Amino acid sequence: MEHLDVVDTETMKPVPADGSTVGEIVMRGNAVMKGYLKNPKANKEAFANGWFHSGDLAVKHPDGYIEIKDRSKDIIISGAENISSVEIEKALYSHPAIMEASVVARPDEKWGESPCAFVTLKPGVLDSSNEKQLAEDITKFCRSKMPSYWVPKSVVFGALPKTATGKIQKNLLREKAKKMGPVKLSKL
Repeated sequence: MEHLDVVDTETMKPVPADGSTVGEIVMRGNAVMKGYLKNPKANKEAFANGWFHSGDLAVKHPDGYIEIKDRSKDIIISGAENISSVEIEKALYSHPAIMEASVVARPDEKWGESPCAFVTLKPGVLDSSNEKQLAEDITKFCRSKMPSYWVPKSVVFGALPKTATGKIQKNLLREKAKKMGPVKLSKL
């Protein structure tokens, strides 16, 4: 690897090593792929400014450690705030009833997008009589762990779709969240 860094994608300048400024991980060197086969548009995007753009958003710490925060396509933009799906998932995994969790953007009438949590529960936790109560419990739990605008406005129970290698297919969850329609404005 010739070089790997976390940069501001507009200026291509390295982000400060302060552990809080988010940028994209970029790299170049002979270990980086040459490009996408017969896809010049994808190549132009992936290799903008002479760097391979990973699509991973990260921060750089003072000791040089790079901490991945999220994938750029998984960031939820709610109002003017960028929300990390990974940070919400981390909190959800600490809930005692949750076995697996994945968070994606769902359309929202007021905010544009809001977090939607898809969760698989531990065996024996859910039956049809307590689904609403459990969703409220998960929401309350999240409120105690994160800023209010990060709290999922939707909680969907069930098995998460996975690839043959066991990776959660967020693209299918994004489609499902979109088909659910927008979160409606509450009339308080």
